[in-house]
Amino acid sequence: PWAGGRHKTVDDRPFGGGPGMVLAAPPLAGCIDWLLTTSARSRLLITGPQGRLLDQPWIAELAQEQHVIVLCGHYEGIDERIVELYRPEEFSVGDLVLSGGELAALILADAVTRLIPGALGNAASAAQDSFTHAGEQLDHPCYTRPREFRGLSVPDALMSGDHARIAEWREEQRRTRTDRRRAN
Repeated sequence: PWAGGRHKTVDDRPFGGGPGMVLAAPPLAGCIDWLLTTSARSRLLITGPQGRLLDQPWIAELAQEQHVIVLCGHYEGIDERIVELYRPEEFSVGDLVLSGGELAALILADAVTRLIPGALGNAASAAQDSFTHAGEQLDHPCYTRPREFRGLSVPDALMSGDHARIAEWREEQRRTRTDRRRAN
């Protein structure tokens, strides 16, 4: 209902020239205004490569919100006047370029959903994921049956039945894995 013109377009050529199309301000503003009438306390986000990098602490913060609206950039982007008028929080999933913001929005939605009570079959699954441990460490390696596979065995600590030893092994593995893979 917010698209304009005979062809109901939501984008147009960029002023100043250049390739691609820009999502136009009028249809986006109409949509945002309507969404904000349903919940004025909505948190407004926008996808884009210049934004804040998604991380687990921010995901946990967003999971506490009642309403989150995500504007997905596409083509060459969104008319900058939308950013100036509504001041959405821009977020990025990394130093890369996607063809649109939809995948970034799906990543956000999936990460937030995992933290909503009742979304997972076992709440401990989210509590024990990577980045939820002290110091935002990566998770430890996981193993299942069979005990040996192609000459590789499950570590003895996991087979010991000693819960303290298992916890110690897992903590050491988290530390080691984080140090090796995330040296920064």
